[in-house]
Amino acid sequence: MSRKPSFANLRDRTAPNPISEAQSPQPSDRQGGNQMPGGQGGASVPASRQGRKQIAGFFSPEMSFAMHTLARRQGRSLQALMAEAFNDVLRKHGESPIGD
Repeated sequence: MSRKPSFANLRDRTAPNPISEAQSPQPSDRQGGNQMPGGQGGASVPASRQGRKQIAGFFSPEMSFAMHTLARRQGRSLQALMAEAFNDVLRKHGESPIGD
């Protein structure tokens, strides 16, 4: 199975270089051998994810494109923009922002 395209792949792209299905890495290789706790293989969690919890959601293609475009324009990660948005929502509802 091929991987879903990502805006991050466009960062230093010079020319298209399709990889055939037979040459693509196995699913365990794609994650660099790192798996979440409780996963098989006993590998550790990457340092950037230690002490973090995933929050996911489904959005329209237009929202996804707009957020990725804004992140790219500002030179920030989508995760940083989402953290800013979540902090704004917390403030709006009288809660203290978390800051991450």
